[in-house]
Amino acid sequence: MSVSRTDWDRVAAMRDEDIDFSEIPEVTAEQMARARLRVGGRPVPKGKVRVNVLLDAAVVAYFKAQAGERDYQMLINETLKTKMHDRDLEPTLRRVIREELAIAR
Repeated sequence: MSVSRTDWDRVAAMRDEDIDFSEIPEVTAEQMARARLRVGGRPVPKGKVRVNVLLDAAVVAYFKAQAGERDYQMLINETLKTKMHDRDLEPTLRRVIREELAIAR
């Protein structure tokens, strides 16, 4: 596994005004229409994908309480999207893997 040499703390601390976009060409509407999101080199389908996930009852109760009149599943989705962009995901992944391995033993 290669380790990124990017200083993510510095990047996170940058303001939008500090980023130099002068050498980056503008993206056309046609290019955006043809663009495809990829994660790990694999294309990600547009829109929503139905999945069945087993969640702790406390997790569901928490999100239902937080959502109020809104759709709690949408709130879970938004929370996951926010976490997906968090650069410090490795410690969480390691913890989850350790927990799953302990259960499997």
